[in-house]
Amino acid sequence: MTAKRIILGISGASGATYGTKALELLRQSKVETHLVVSKSGYITLQQELGMTAEDVKKLADHHYAPGDIAAKISSGSFHTDGMLVAPCSMKALAEIATGLTAGLLPRAADVILKERRKLVLMVRETPLTQVHIQNMLTVTQMGGIIAPPVPAFYNNPQSLDDIVTHSVGRALELFGLEVKGIKRWQGL
Repeated sequence: MTAKRIILGISGASGATYGTKALELLRQSKVETHLVVSKSGYITLQQELGMTAEDVKKLADHHYAPGDIAAKISSGSFHTDGMLVAPCSMKALAEIATGLTAGLLPRAADVILKERRKLVLMVRETPLTQVHIQNMLTVTQMGGIIAPPVPAFYNNPQSLDDIVTHSVGRALELFGLEVKGIKRWQGL
């Protein structure tokens, strides 16, 4: 496999724009995308962005139904460079941390972990409970990366899109991708 191939999961947490921005940036980087959106994720996409299921599916190269546990992304024999869940709800985090793979999104993440590929979770919740923190620790101990979308202000963002782009770009850089337009701290 020569071209990069990333699975993108969109859960029902607030922040659906992180998922759609990831699809946009991955397309610009010529990365093949495999999209799975949870049932709650589709509700959040509609509520926050006015997007239908068909709208978001058009942004990906391939897409799968949330209950399609026979999809190719549910198998370790389907090679990918990893998976980004943006945003990642506490429900999705808990399913991943406990290996509960009733739906395709947590199953795909489970496969990524068992195959020792890169899993990046843009977790979205505040405040955090002890259970949330424990689940983040568990996923980290299994090799996943917890990357909450925390805004950076050193780059003087001029819009909400600047903030979202920076957060998603930094998450995508964890996959070794060069994301154009991401301002990095240069020191004083």
